[in-house]
Order: sequence, then structure tokens, then C-alpha cells
Amino acid sequence: MVRGTITRLVTALGTAAVAVVLAIGIMPPAAHAAPKVVKPNAAQLTGKGMSKPVVIRQETDPKLFQMLYAEVDWLASETPQASVPKATSLGPKYTVTLMVKDAPHQVYDLYPLAAGGPRAFRPAKQPSGKKTAGWFYGRLSMSESLRISGAPLKAKPDVVNGGIGGGVGQDLDGEEYNPVESMGEVFTEVRRLFLLNGAVLVVILVGLAGMAYLIRRRV
Repeated sequence: MVRGTITRLVTALGTAAVAVVLAIGIMPPAAHAAPKVVKPNAAQLTGKGMSKPVVIRQETDPKLFQMLYAEVDWLASETPQASVPKATSLGPKYTVTLMVKDAPHQVYDLYPLAAGGPRAFRPAKQPSGKKTAGWFYGRLSMSESLRISGAPLKAKPDVVNGGIGGGVGQDLDGEEYNPVESMGEVFTEVRRLFLLNGAVLVVILVGLAGMAYLIRRRV
């Protein structure tokens, strides 16, 4: 009789654990308030050979804005990764100013033709607050992104097709490019996976405990 009671208890516990697993798999994860992020909606480009600044707005040129924005958006929080280069090896400088509601927010100096590959510089003095000054290795697409945005640089069609230089940006067709738009979904799925694995582990432990108890009773 005792053995039958133990068996029913273990079965009940196992059923409850399975129910927990199914509930975790079906129920959506709890929503968490995401921190408020200030995202620029325009970029101003100035530099050598440009008679006047070029302002690219996300509202009117989303594809072009995202192309230029992708060259510098990661510089705000990145740790400097390059040593200070020689001034004679940098080549022409182009300054990208990211703006929020037409107010300067972040400023970066880009050197697309630097010896050894593109370089980017983050000045310590920023409109949004003081940062640690530092040099970075730029993306290989920097030269073409700047050219399409309006900088008078030679075309590199093997990097990005299309565009015109000489101070006038080109209107690009296509969907807006956003390389991190699904990061929130990725973290949510990872969280669900951990919770599911935890529930499965509970089921296994309950089953092993029940089996060990029954074996001990028999012995």
C-alpha cells in the first residue's frame, strides 16, 4: 500500500512538472520596459572638397541615412582599438555630425583614404557629453558610403553600387537598413530557452528522486 502511494505521488509530481514545462513553452515571456534610447534622425556631412554641408534626414532619405549612420553608430560606446596614426598618412578628413531634432548629438571624424585602411576618430568633446577620445579602424565601406552621401571621392563599385560625389547625395531606393532591429527578439528567445531547459531539468530531477526512493524501499 505504501509503495502504491509513493508511486502515485511520484506520478503526480511528474505530471505537475510536465505541466510547468508546457506552460512555460506556451505562455509569452513577461515584457520588460526597454531603456529609452535617443536615436539620431539626421546626419550632417562636411569635409575636404565640399563647398557646403550636406544634411541627410532619415525621414526623406531613409536608405542613405542608414548607410551613413552605420559607419559611425557603433563608435559611441566602443573602446578605442587603434593607435594614433601619423597625420601624413590619414588623407582627407570628413566629419559626420549626428543630429537629434536638428541639434548636434555626436561628432566623428572619418578618414576613408588613410594608409592601411579607413580610420575613425571620436573627439573627447561631444555635444551629448564628454567621451574618451580614441581612434578606430573604420569599415571598408566608409569611402563609398561617404561618396554616395556627397563627398567627392572616387567610386568603389565593388563595395557599394551607385552614387554621385561633389557635394550632392543620391536618393537610394529600397527598404531601410537596420542591422539591429531584431536584437530584442533574439534575447527574448534566449530567455525562453533557458526557462524551458530549467523546467526540463526539474522534471528529470523529480523522476530520478522518485526512482531512487522506490529502489531504496525495495532494498
